[in-house]
Amino acid sequence: MFHSAPFCLDLYGCRPVVNSSMNASSWYSAIAKSTARITGRPIVFVGAVMLILAWVDTGPIFEFSDTWQLVINTATTILTFLMVFFIQNTQNRDTEAIHLKLDELIRATQGAYNALLDLEEMEESQLDEFRQKYEALAIRARLDIESGDSDTGAPDV
Repeated sequence: MFHSAPFCLDLYGCRPVVNSSMNASSWYSAIAKSTARITGRPIVFVGAVMLILAWVDTGPIFEFSDTWQLVINTATTILTFLMVFFIQNTQNRDTEAIHLKLDELIRATQGAYNALLDLEEMEESQLDEFRQKYEALAIRARLDIESGDSDTGAPDV
């Protein structure tokens, strides 16, 4: 029996996932999600600009010394280094979610080709074969439109 509840992909019923302890992966994921949410806001950008302006304003106080320059260089290098990992984590998670959603749409659509599920795992040569078939389909559809025919339907690929 298939349940239509979210996240229910097994045919035996849905079982809630209980995470009783926070392991290193979920800890990192929580920090990455929070960081992405927070740093993506306009107010954080304004705060960063204000911080840089404050640093520039302190230049005359510290006589534009090497230490004064080293402070901003070190801070921005560390933040940039850490943000690369947070951004990559967020992008990986978003990409994975999009692939899963598309896979579910393909799986649930009658007449769709289930062979298209999980395409991201195929070799480039296999992807090229699929791409060529769909490009040929697009060319045929454009020719149909030019000749006054409809381009709707689900022709075989």
